[in-house]
Amino acid sequence: MSFDITKVRNIGISAHIDSGKTTLSERILFYSNKIHQIHEVRGKDGVGAVMDSMDLERERGITIQSAATQVNWKGTTINLIDTPGHVDFTVEVERSLRVLDGAILVLCAVAGVQSQSITVDRQLKRYHVPRIAFVNKCDRQGANPIRVKNQLREKLGLNAYMVELPIGLEDKLQGVVDLIAMKAYYFEGPSGEEVRTAEIPAELVEDAKKYRQEMLDAASMFDDSLMEDIMEKGYDDLDEQKIIGAIRKGTLEEQFVAVFCGSAHMNKGIQPLLDGVERYLPNPTEVHNYGLDLDKNEEQVELFNVENKPCVALAFKLDDGQYGQLTYVRIYQGKITKGDELFNTRAQKKFKVGRIVRMNAAAMEDINEGMPGDIIALFGVECASGDTFCGGGLNYAMTSMFVPNPVISEAITPKNKSDAANMSKALNRFTKEDPTFQTYVDPESNQTIIKGMGELHLAVYVERMKREYKCEVIVSEPEVAYRESITQRADFNYTHKKQTGGSGQYGRVAGFMEPLADKDYEFVDSIKGGAIPNEYIPSCDKGFKRAMEKGSLIGAPVVGVRMTINDGQYHPVDSSDIAFQTAAIGAFREGYEKAKPVILEPIMKVQIAGPTEFQGNMFGLINQRRGVIIDSTDENNTSTVNAEVPLSEMFGFSTILRSSTQGKAEFTMEFEKYGRVPNNVAEELITAYKEKRKAEQK
Repeated sequence: MSFDITKVRNIGISAHIDSGKTTLSERILFYSNKIHQIHEVRGKDGVGAVMDSMDLERERGITIQSAATQVNWKGTTINLIDTPGHVDFTVEVERSLRVLDGAILVLCAVAGVQSQSITVDRQLKRYHVPRIAFVNKCDRQGANPIRVKNQLREKLGLNAYMVELPIGLEDKLQGVVDLIAMKAYYFEGPSGEEVRTAEIPAELVEDAKKYRQEMLDAASMFDDSLMEDIMEKGYDDLDEQKIIGAIRKGTLEEQFVAVFCGSAHMNKGIQPLLDGVERYLPNPTEVHNYGLDLDKNEEQVELFNVENKPCVALAFKLDDGQYGQLTYVRIYQGKITKGDELFNTRAQKKFKVGRIVRMNAAAMEDINEGMPGDIIALFGVECASGDTFCGGGLNYAMTSMFVPNPVISEAITPKNKSDAANMSKALNRFTKEDPTFQTYVDPESNQTIIKGMGELHLAVYVERMKREYKCEVIVSEPEVAYRESITQRADFNYTHKKQTGGSGQYGRVAGFMEPLADKDYEFVDSIKGGAIPNEYIPSCDKGFKRAMEKGSLIGAPVVGVRMTINDGQYHPVDSSDIAFQTAAIGAFREGYEKAKPVILEPIMKVQIAGPTEFQGNMFGLINQRRGVIIDSTDENNTSTVNAEVPLSEMFGFSTILRSSTQGKAEFTMEFEKYGRVPNNVAEELITAYKEKRKAEQK
């Protein structure tokens, strides 16, 4: 059978949480004969939807990982990727969008455009993914697809037009009117699999004409001959294929969004939506894909969906299954055949392709080769998410994916010592799987810190450790990395003398310390006349550095100090490297007490973005956290607030921000500088440190 790439669609379903993405995927699988029975996301039969293959997904009724499957609809191969809608799993959405050519934006007919729809739309625009919209849940009370279409225009700035109207709404939903063919479709049979075509009900004819006219006026902007036909013949008797071609052109240019409607749960309106995928969304040849040539200083090169060129493919998702690591791959150029030798351009390593499979969520089928534009999975390839595989001596990388910085961190410790090995195994796998999940050991507190996109994100990983690795962990707030510094100049003159049997230790160090603005530490040698011999000068430097590892206020490292030595004394027999190191430590401590030391805390640069209506809430949250607002801007109904806030006040911030902005605001945070801690906070920290020391001494 010859492979026709124009009959391939790589599409994703993206939407706000609970808009019915997974339910829609289940219906698509059913109507394309991939599955023979429909199960619900939170179904009473205990099976759960096919695309939610993780136990955790079934229990919580949410999608955590993207799942991939392939279906066939009227001779067109559709690679379908179900993406998570929750903001904590943004990177799953990002990764999936990177490899998709088109998307179905699912919206709830009652709630309309919600916060996550805005985020998803921003991602689709970032990757230039053409989309069609599906207004789901038209059977619910208060459903109004026309209002949702208007919200798409107002809130997302999309050029959206109805290509279908619902026949009845809420509990009276019976079918849909196709505004291109001007026909009514009813979905009959036990699961809506039989589509019956009929005339449009009399009460809907006027509405159908009105919305068809709107849609045709917009579509004709993309096809001059359609515009001429409308001028000559009016809005009836137009060539259907011409209308479809014009809408397709507008969709591919991201200038037109066709709005479909129905109810996935009630099995209504899915088949015309699949026709819409085939009609309006691009095939792999209609999308421009570029790689970066690593041998030519990352020069951009276009990739072509043809079999006879060297292979270029992107590993966009990893899965650790029972048979080892499974790598999801999108082929951009050339093909991948069993036994091929490919080159991983990040790791600079060659590997042989062993088993190739096609995924249907958790089930898989073995295949011998993957074609250009295809999405397949490889077994036993050692790689990380986002790696590029090349054949034929190419050294390309696909453009780097946008990975947001983690915004929340927690400290974890295994409950039992025996769990430590499993914990590190789990962390190792999760960081490979998910670039927004990071982990490291804090050198100061010796705690294992995990960082992620939100509390749910980290909670899911902690839960997965428990289930998949039988490893229980205790989660706590991480310790803040405080620092100490001095505020004024102070002199020191310290003599270290120790006499034991035989040679003793002797060294005197004198000079002064002063605050230093832009560096952590500087050492100045102003010794004249050999008061301290040259060979002992580095010993003084070493001693000062050791003394600065722990300040006397709360035991934090000391920063921002310039140490100048200008005098000293040595003994021809008793002076040594260790004697001068010890003398320098004593000299530092003597001067430090006089230099009015203070505690510094990390100040974060925080940027909050959200709808303008919540600007007051955003300001309030920053003020409550000892934050300083630097500036704020308003653009397209979105407020962006830049502020500086102490890190110690930012724990748990993501949850509070979401609850006070209905989940519509998001924030990023990065380290800016160290700033002085207010006196009342400093006193609390010093008291806590003293108590901790007392407890340790007992």
